[in-house]
Amino acid sequence: MMAACEFDSALVLGAGSWGTALASVLGQRGLRVQLWGRDAELMAQIQAERCNARYAPMVRLPETVTATADWGQLQPAPLLVVVTPSLHLAAVVERAAQLPWVEQVRVAVSCTKGIEAGSGRRMSQLVAAALPKVVPAVLTGPNHAEEVARELATATVVACEDGPMVAALQSAFTLPWMRCYTTADVAGAEWGGALKNPYAIAAGIAKGLDLGDNAISALVTRALAEMVRLGTAMGGKMETFYGLSGVGDLVATCYSEHSRNHRVGLALGRGQRLEDILAAMTMVAEGVPNTRSLHSTAQACGVRMPLLDEIYAVLYAGKDPRLAMRDLLSRDPRPEAD
Repeated sequence: MMAACEFDSALVLGAGSWGTALASVLGQRGLRVQLWGRDAELMAQIQAERCNARYAPMVRLPETVTATADWGQLQPAPLLVVVTPSLHLAAVVERAAQLPWVEQVRVAVSCTKGIEAGSGRRMSQLVAAALPKVVPAVLTGPNHAEEVARELATATVVACEDGPMVAALQSAFTLPWMRCYTTADVAGAEWGGALKNPYAIAAGIAKGLDLGDNAISALVTRALAEMVRLGTAMGGKMETFYGLSGVGDLVATCYSEHSRNHRVGLALGRGQRLEDILAAMTMVAEGVPNTRSLHSTAQACGVRMPLLDEIYAVLYAGKDPRLAMRDLLSRDPRPEAD
């Protein structure tokens, strides 16, 4: 039996497939949910038809969910959920910080997997900088929006350093088909979620090149080793990377047809140009901008990341994917634990 939810209402900023799915989750949990998106036409359609025909047509939103593109219509709520692309997150939370209702927000949950280009800051750090009086938290894990929208069995993890608050968030994101775990390792959870994206592109490339299951399995395994190296160097705990926000998310995104990053890699492996692939997409593949910011962070920290280096070369230096995979296999032999 589920415990009573401590929150009575929530604001969800971002009306893509994941934001829409989470608005539905919170609405089913009994919260009054306000879903904000910047496209006024889309938000009017969602409000009128109770579904997001553009990004999540399979979701029938509960009557407790309202949709708007007007900041002025948003009412105070204790729970703020930020589900915007990483490139826009800072601007959105800075805009939210200017509104009078922000004083009543108790916790802000980042559901975006990424690292800010240039600064190397995690998404929850951007939220905390804009909303210094609000408890920052993270929701992450192997959670494809398409499957959450269909209410398929899902496990997720909430990361927050505030013990009572993380327990309240765990309750808010728990449903009979959605099991929520907790961790205090915010850094590890976020680095895991951001780092897995470029490796999903690599797995897609390997699939597109018809390299076989052996190659993809080896790639995913070595990807985890790189995730642990950089993630722990940036303050995450090793054990976090062997949980839902690390290996769990890595496996889901490297093998799933739902993964936008995997689809980018698949198209690259089949010879398509990156510019054409991205132009044809309606949603953001976070692995593309994240590869640049993660590569820069690894270089600055002196952390060895041969897989990430090759993904960066393919995306930003025009390297042929076949040559990148060949160069990975022809590196000097090393012990597996190295």
